[in-house]
Amino acid sequence: MNNFRTLLAVIAFCLFTVFRSASFAAVPSRSVEIHAHRYAFAPSEITVKKGETVRLILISDDVPHSLLVKDLGIDQVIQKSHPSQVTFTASQAGNFHGRCGRFCGGGHGEMIFTVHVTGN
Repeated sequence: MNNFRTLLAVIAFCLFTVFRSASFAAVPSRSVEIHAHRYAFAPSEITVKKGETVRLILISDDVPHSLLVKDLGIDQVIQKSHPSQVTFTASQAGNFHGRCGRFCGGGHGEMIFTVHVTGN
């Protein structure tokens, strides 16, 4: 019976540790509001620190858009009148280029977005 209680205590401790660390890892250190409109993001560039967790609040000012930054795992649809949120943590420094991933008209190809990730 003591072995069973010890085993349950160890399992409970492990689960607590895993869930606690996972929830803290997902807490953004800051939020950045990004507006999408034909045919640009505003701002079109942001700078974050390597390892920093950032929440992007995405707002469409006109038609549906999306923000696609493949190398950071960002792929979020942005509906007009329905702000979207995406949280990411950059694991390496560099410049990461993104774009609108949803065709939104003739200037769609001009909708670019850059995330500059600086080292710690």
